[in-house]
Formats: sequence, structure tokens, C-alpha cells
Amino acid sequence: MYLAPRHSEIIDLARTEGRVLVDDLAARFAVTPQTIRKDLNDLCDRQLLMRIHGGAILPSGTQNMEYAQRGKIAAEEKSAIGEAAAALIPDNASLFINIGTTTEAVSQALLRHGRLMIITNNINVANRMRPFAQFEVVIAGGVVRASDGGIVGEAAVDFIRQFKVDYAVIGASAIDHDGALLDYDFREVKVAQAIIANARQVILVADSTKFERTAPVRIGHLDQVDTFVTDQCPNDKIRQICRDCDVHLVETMPHAKDG
Repeated sequence: MYLAPRHSEIIDLARTEGRVLVDDLAARFAVTPQTIRKDLNDLCDRQLLMRIHGGAILPSGTQNMEYAQRGKIAAEEKSAIGEAAAALIPDNASLFINIGTTTEAVSQALLRHGRLMIITNNINVANRMRPFAQFEVVIAGGVVRASDGGIVGEAAVDFIRQFKVDYAVIGASAIDHDGALLDYDFREVKVAQAIIANARQVILVADSTKFERTAPVRIGHLDQVDTFVTDQCPNDKIRQICRDCDVHLVETMPHAKDG
């Protein structure tokens, strides 16, 4: 498939950076944002990219993208989400933290907290928090997924069910317009469902790109969540679901402009 040089470079950037943004590309190529929007629309028409708010990402399909690449998508937004979610959790609390780059941003922000008991099926979270004496870190048993260090499977589910904690910090790979929370791996979903069922307060953390993606396995619904922390919620249907279901919506960048 022939690609113009600028289009080819845009695709390469999307592969290495996780996403491309209109304003950044306009500055990089010294062209107008309108020209970049046309480029992105052309690439999306050819199914090489998928539009998101202010830019584009690689098409999600039914397979999750590589972990390192996911970590680069909306990195600043995830950091802000992590700070906002961590602020909801007091010292001396017990909590679950599950798999995901956004939940890991929460764990990073929690390093300034006092005593916490953290139960996790995320090796990256355990490794980040275990050196600190103020944290008791408990890690689930089960199958370790090579791609991201997530621990999944029935053994992990059974382990999680032993606990009843104050808070759960969960992520999702996609959020449907009807409020469904979605993921790719049914084994991971089983663990997430056990986490939701065994926490007194559930905090969902997800950046706004998750509204543009799809995934085949259902975790649950927004009505099972107490607080939803995101950079911004561009979907009015999701806002209405939050109001109807008494979900506290926290937006870290509510007035960000489309590029």
C-alpha cells in the first residue's frame, strides 16, 4: 500500500508514541492543523488509524496493543488521573489495584501516602510499592501474563475473594456508550469482577481515549462504580449515566480543547 511520506511518518509516530495529536503534528511538519486533520481522516478512511479526541491512534481491533505502547498513550492525562484518584484514598486504607497503565499511575501517586495495605494482581504495582516500609503489599497468585505482568486466572480470582477492602482502583480498555466497561482478556475480566465485588468503594480510572475504543469482553457497568476519574468526558450519554446512577465524575482537564 502506497503512503505519501508524511502519511508514512505519521503512522510510524503512532506506532512508537501510541498516539498522534493534531497540534503536535502541525508543528512537526510546519503545516496547518486543517492539513493534519485531512491527513488523519485519509488514514482513518484507509483503516490505518482511528480518530480520537484531538488526534488518532492505531486501530484497536479485538487485540490489545503492546503494553509499552499503551503506556505512552495519554501519559500526561494518566498522570493527572493518578493524582486525582490517589487523593480520594486516605492513609491507613486497604485497597485493590488491578492491571493497567492508568492504575499504575495511581500507584505512583500513592507513594506519598502513609500506611496502606495494597492487594494487587499487577506485578508492576507490587514492584513499585514493595520497597516502602509504610506499605503492606499482597500479590495474587495465578498465571503471569508475559505481555504486561498481570496475574490472571481462577487462582487469582479465588485469592481476591479472600479480602474485603476499603477501595478498589480498576481500569478498563474501553467504555461503551451504554456505560458498559470492556476489556480484551476474559481471564483478566474475572479478576476485575472479583475486585469490584469485594470492595466498599470502587474507583474507575480511564482516560478519554477509552471512549473511542472497543473490546469484546464485558467487565461490568458504570452503575457498579462509585467514582469515575478521567481527564475529560466528551460523551453526554456517559455523563447522564453517572448522574442517574449517582457516580461521582471527576474530570482533571474538563475544558481541554479539541485540536
